[in-house]
Amino acid sequence: MREDFVFDVLNDQYTKLLEFAERCPVDARNKVPDGFNNTIHWHVGHVLVSTEFHILYLSGNIQALTLPSEYMAYFGYGTKPSDWLDEPPLWEALIEQLKAQPLQLRGWLQEKLEQPVKENFFKAETIGELVVSTTLHASYHVGNISAMLKALK
Repeated sequence: MREDFVFDVLNDQYTKLLEFAERCPVDARNKVPDGFNNTIHWHVGHVLVSTEFHILYLSGNIQALTLPSEYMAYFGYGTKPSDWLDEPPLWEALIEQLKAQPLQLRGWLQEKLEQPVKENFFKAETIGELVVSTTLHASYHVGNISAMLKALK
């Protein structure tokens, strides 16, 4: 698996996500449009949190985890904004972390894509396969954000 290709595809999804986030009006970030379960704010945080979990935690690179543990309560699997007990992490902080994440991942995982990983729900066998699976997951959320922006007009 070519390293440049894998990380370029991940970066492309992040670029799209950040473009959509930039187009999202401030007053629309925390609205749940009809037919959806979450907000755009939630999707942005979820991609950030799930990418770190899927790639770093599942590959055993726990020392590289950087996000505050409380992010999981807001953006982990099964969470939703209607369950939030207080204010979520700031939009601007999430955006800055999203901007940095692809380059950080590339730095931490350079020349490690072929390393085997423990059994996981993706059924990925290597770090590279975790990155590919996570990129597909991010793409799903990018699509949701795109649809939500249209629904919120």
